[in-house]
Amino acid sequence: MTLRAATRGSPLARLQTELVAALLDDDVEALVVETTGDRRQDVPIHQMGGQGVFVKEVQQAVLDGRADIAVHSAKDLPSTATPGLVIAAVPERADARDAMVGSTLAALPRCARVGTGAVRRRAQLAAARPDLEFGELRGNIDTRLRKATQFDAVVVAAAALIRLGRADAIAELLEPSVVMPQVGQGALAVECRADDARTLAVLATAEHGPSRRAVDAERAYLAALGGGCDLPAGAHAVVGSDGRVRMSAVLATFDGSVVVREEGEGDDGPALGAELAGRVLART
Repeated sequence: MTLRAATRGSPLARLQTELVAALLDDDVEALVVETTGDRRQDVPIHQMGGQGVFVKEVQQAVLDGRADIAVHSAKDLPSTATPGLVIAAVPERADARDAMVGSTLAALPRCARVGTGAVRRRAQLAAARPDLEFGELRGNIDTRLRKATQFDAVVVAAAALIRLGRADAIAELLEPSVVMPQVGQGALAVECRADDARTLAVLATAEHGPSRRAVDAERAYLAALGGGCDLPAGAHAVVGSDGRVRMSAVLATFDGSVVVREEGEGDDGPALGAELAGRVLART
């Protein structure tokens, strides 16, 4: 049986679908879907409502039966489940960190201009370097790399560069203590219809338990905050050799003048995520 996989049409999205296909026993046929985020390249993501602008049309293709599965970057998914769909698999996660392209953070001259459309990145970079100025950066990875010459540096997800064979463009990997990643960054999420038992069973073979537990913890944090890409918030969870989830989380003001960080560990990832959200909100 051939699984029809709904995906965005960017080279990265197509590659991510191929990565998922390689983990499955069934053949996979891509169905390319254009999303609101792809069409409206002139509008900052946070002004379009944040999370969901790159996934709604892809999800709809599964809901209406044109596709069997949807392959997403986990960071693009809303923090609450879409009715009728379930995240059936989270394959092994790649590097969750952000990457500087063009310069390291320390080497940037005073009042350097940095390209990034993410309010999360801007707030944390402004906290580390209040002198920095920021410019909007949209488009697929190739487009962003071409636009890098218009800035002193740009910031993109390291996993995207690594998957596309462009790791040579990375000037510095930003540690979560400097710039906390977006929830789910570096991970893929594969959805299918909640009542599609056969596809659920097929996708289970692509599941990576530790990655799933980490992503679930981070998503629970964002859900408890009640936001998405329109919030200067991030989280990073890992599962230790002892099976416990260790997680750090951040919430900042948009200008980076206040950055609240919390960390903790526990056996229940979603409970930990919700706990950290409560602690962060109590301090803001």
